[in-house]
Amino acid sequence: MESFSLILAIVVVTALAFDFTNGFHDTANAMATTISTGALKPKVAVAMSAVLNLVGAFLSVEVANTISKGLVDETGIRPEVIFAALVGAILWNLLTWLVGLPSSSSHALMGGLIGATIASAGTGAVHGDVLVTKVLLPAVAAPIVAGVAAMFATRLSYTLGKKADGKAAEKGYRAGQIASAGLVSLAHGTNDAQKTMGIITLALVAGGVVAPDSDPPTWVILSAGLAIALGTYLGGWRIIRTMGKGLTDLQPQQGFAAQTSAATVILASSHLGFSLSTTHSVSGSVMGAGLGRKGGVVRWSTATRMFVAWGLTLPAAALVGALAEYVTGFGDWGTAVVAVFLVASSAAIWKVSRREVVDHSNVNEVEEPPGVVTTAIAAVTPPPASVPATDDLSATIAAPAPAAVAATPEPAAPPAAV
Repeated sequence: MESFSLILAIVVVTALAFDFTNGFHDTANAMATTISTGALKPKVAVAMSAVLNLVGAFLSVEVANTISKGLVDETGIRPEVIFAALVGAILWNLLTWLVGLPSSSSHALMGGLIGATIASAGTGAVHGDVLVTKVLLPAVAAPIVAGVAAMFATRLSYTLGKKADGKAAEKGYRAGQIASAGLVSLAHGTNDAQKTMGIITLALVAGGVVAPDSDPPTWVILSAGLAIALGTYLGGWRIIRTMGKGLTDLQPQQGFAAQTSAATVILASSHLGFSLSTTHSVSGSVMGAGLGRKGGVVRWSTATRMFVAWGLTLPAAALVGALAEYVTGFGDWGTAVVAVFLVASSAAIWKVSRREVVDHSNVNEVEEPPGVVTTAIAAVTPPPASVPATDDLSATIAAPAPAAVAATPEPAAPPAAV
């Protein structure tokens, strides 16, 4: 086996940087509803999630093996290809974090890897059957399954809790929500940390450090777990705000139903080796919980923007990955150019984010603008009958008074005549 080269070390560091962005990008998946309903204070919530993400990283390697052994052909993949893939994934994560959209870090990584691989070795190096069965189909099915499950779980919770004492029931649901949030965090570590393990293992195989078809080494599992835990602790507050308050307003019963449904879907997919998006699962369950409560609503303007981001994730990350791979093909200076571009772009995105700081102190403060449908209805709705339609505010206030005075004596007139 060959020793570590400089490019391989750069790839490993970049992969851990992606894992870090994955952590703060996806903190919302586990803790947004818990924070928005007040079940846990923001800082406590992200600390709890960080610890459980680290624990979850050690529970399985099935998803890591899907990435390192199944998605692309290991033979002919250079470390530079994986570096280019990570560039595409990191930049997409940062851009969607900046605008507060819960997109899939998993699909960003997959897209970057697919684009860079195609640019390097052609379409034949991508295993289409694995892409369809273990990436694309779960991406479509996960939010639907989690959403339907959360909707029925929410309705069941409210039905069973009708006769329960209000305060006691709410306290119980908050406790259940904390437990289910912990389960989602554990599931997230089990599923998402493994993706970085898989990509590092693929780089080690490409660099000749480990044999093909190897499982992730222990140091890879530990470093990936620590990186995602650190990112989780710092908290992706912008996305937490969108997930917790931007999609719908949740009560403790809904938060419990949403997180339990999402955790079940994520853990099942991890066991089967599906590279599932935890973002898709949790977003679907939050919308399902919103629809499950009588009178509950989903802010479809926010949901639509989120759906668009989901659709763009794979192709956008693939395009950046392919371009980065093309530049790295010019040799060491090309790799250096891509590395400088990644650092400069990341710094620029961070600087822009400082214009409007979102953190634990204001994460629950959000005013969602009315959607297109709401605005249109308001525009065509006539004013109330009791208020005259006039452009002059003073006339509106003054006009009713004389009319009322003039009309008052008339009922008394006939008796006076008699």
